[in-house]
Amino acid sequence: MRRADPRLAALIREGLGGARRVVNVGAGAGSYEPEGAEVVAVDPSRVMLDQHPGRWKVRAGASRLPFKEGEFEAATAVMTVHHWPDLHRGIAELRRVARRQVLFTWDPAHRTELWAVAEYFPAIRAMEHARFTPLAAVAEALGAHTVVPFPIPHDFTDGFQVAYWRRPEMFLDPGVRAVSSTFAQLPDSVVGPGVARLRADLESGEWHRRHAELLTRDAVDYGYRLLVAGE
Repeated sequence: MRRADPRLAALIREGLGGARRVVNVGAGAGSYEPEGAEVVAVDPSRVMLDQHPGRWKVRAGASRLPFKEGEFEAATAVMTVHHWPDLHRGIAELRRVARRQVLFTWDPAHRTELWAVAEYFPAIRAMEHARFTPLAAVAEALGAHTVVPFPIPHDFTDGFQVAYWRRPEMFLDPGVRAVSSTFAQLPDSVVGPGVARLRADLESGEWHRRHAELLTRDAVDYGYRLLVAGE
């Protein structure tokens, strides 16, 4: 359910500009790491590092990277900065250890909201806005010279929350919800009623009537952005 999407992978690869030595901060299981490059995976979770297939793995947090200044050609951080306890210190560390920084994140200030949040799981809104920093502030801290929108394709393969904007039935699957950090943190008392309302609307056809226009689109810009800084 969390398979790297080739279109996002291509965008990140382009942002790396051919870097051969890369540190991936908040690496998790290693999605979106460039093939053919020497990648050092960094994550504070031993559980995640044990799932990472790479050769070079370091257990550490973003706020204190155990590397020399300028040790890498590039640093990547993909859908991870909202988990960092100190965003600005983490970004400063990216800039210290690498000459180029490539960061993929979501902008909570973006106006188009996923229907699942607006109509069925409004508790997600407060949670996401509390942990995501507005893109303008992230870009300023990073010193980004390039900001690239990434509209989410309707068949996006990486199953984080917004992936199923045109596949509403997927939100009924507890396995799908379990791989989303947002759903994983919400109590059943909040998620259950939303799932029940969605199921009823799908069975009655109400969801499809309400979102007929959405079903004609191939991609939607929900505020996901790639930021590039440095050389």
